[in-house]
Amino acid sequence: MEPHPDWEELKRLWPDVEKFQRLASKHGVRDIFQDNGGKLLQLLLVTGLTCIASREGNDARDCDGNEFELKTVNQQLTQSFSTHHHLNPTILRKYRAVRWVFAIYHGIELRAVYLMTPEKLEPYFSKWEAKWNLDHKDINNPKIPIAFVVEHGDMLFSGEPEQGKDTVVPQPDV
Repeated sequence: MEPHPDWEELKRLWPDVEKFQRLASKHGVRDIFQDNGGKLLQLLLVTGLTCIASREGNDARDCDGNEFELKTVNQQLTQSFSTHHHLNPTILRKYRAVRWVFAIYHGIELRAVYLMTPEKLEPYFSKWEAKWNLDHKDINNPKIPIAFVVEHGDMLFSGEPEQGKDTVVPQPDV
């Protein structure tokens, strides 16, 4: 096997990637290449939130100790936010107890950040709870549409798209 011609370009860029990881580590993001680490760092910095390093529980907290659930989506790939692979009453209680921050990306470019209270998300929580009570089994990753977040959320950040790129326009999932 022979290295791809772009291998030299990657080697040239790598010191900046390492700088990015050092910045991420400073903010509790252990790996910019896993679990949306690079996007998580950007979201933490734009909101001023602090990462909760545990894999269990909520994702971030503010300076007053309030905890938040963070969700990101790349609108080039899907039109809804993922939630939890094993949604059940315990997770729903956790979800109903915190505010949510939703970040909409176009590729790796942050386009918008919205804040939502659990009360605004209650239509989804109630629907999922009813489904769980009917089936008595965990729900695999129910979704929250971008369109719902844009319509009902409070915008915290709006990024200007680069020249010639489209703006945040939620489309229905197909």
